[in-house]
Amino acid sequence: MSTSTDAPYLRIANEIRRRIAAGELRPGDTVPSTRQLTREFGVALATATKALAVLRQEGAVTAVPRVGTVVAGAPPATAPRRVRDDGRPISRDSIVSAAIRIADAEGLDALSMRRVAADIGIPTMSLYRYVPSKEDLLLRMVDAVFAEDPLPEPAPHWRTCLEDLAHLQWAICHRHPWVARQVSITRPMAVPNGMAHTEASLRALDGLGLDKATMVHAAVTIAGHVVGTALHLEQEVEAEQDTGLSNEEWYEAQDLTLGRLLASGRFPMLASLDEIPDFDLNLDIVFELGLRLLLDGLAAMIADAGSGAR
Repeated sequence: MSTSTDAPYLRIANEIRRRIAAGELRPGDTVPSTRQLTREFGVALATATKALAVLRQEGAVTAVPRVGTVVAGAPPATAPRRVRDDGRPISRDSIVSAAIRIADAEGLDALSMRRVAADIGIPTMSLYRYVPSKEDLLLRMVDAVFAEDPLPEPAPHWRTCLEDLAHLQWAICHRHPWVARQVSITRPMAVPNGMAHTEASLRALDGLGLDKATMVHAAVTIAGHVVGTALHLEQEVEAEQDTGLSNEEWYEAQDLTLGRLLASGRFPMLASLDEIPDFDLNLDIVFELGLRLLLDGLAAMIADAGSGAR
């Protein structure tokens, strides 16, 4: 029961609870967004965000990528639960696919052997007959997502080959934001489909006058750019789940603080960005610019080696 002395965020949380209890919002239904709550209750975005955070902590609602915040209690229609009650055989591939679905929808932190077993409808201990450990499952997940698309056909020019490979890896990270956290540059995973990408990069650089060590470092540097930038894709998904705010809504909530800092005169270059129409710090643009700078530098190295690019 709400009282006049309740904090605004508690009054909002109480009202959402009432709607759930009354059946006005059912399991899987989308709850009002922070923007809708600000209009309905006449509060700031931060207050609406805090109300949804309280409900998430209670387990009353949950954030679902590309859907929004929904009432807990049943999976949303976009991510159906697949319980095998019909006697169909369970394979290692079906387990890996289930784990990928969970990681895509909820992030790696939600992934556990118990969670995967529940998703496919078998006891947790039965899962270990197919995959010996969570670490083994993660290896198979990474290998599976790298196998989703065939490697690009080798292009006539080394630069086009490396661009095609980097774009394919970037697309994989977009589909599966959790992958970037699993790909290590210093301790590479023994996954055949991932290793095929490195092999293709080395083939593109072979015969251009670079020594083997430089070829490897160049291939790893480009892969590191893809993975390093893609880490922010996962962080953005997690931030939206944790706060219930889209990137645009988060910036709006920071307007007062950022405006005060930019008006201080300490950051004139940053303040001048307001003069750019429709400026947006877009990760796709950051990825493309970084890739171009890396390949320009590599082209200079190849020219210095006197090989002549193919």
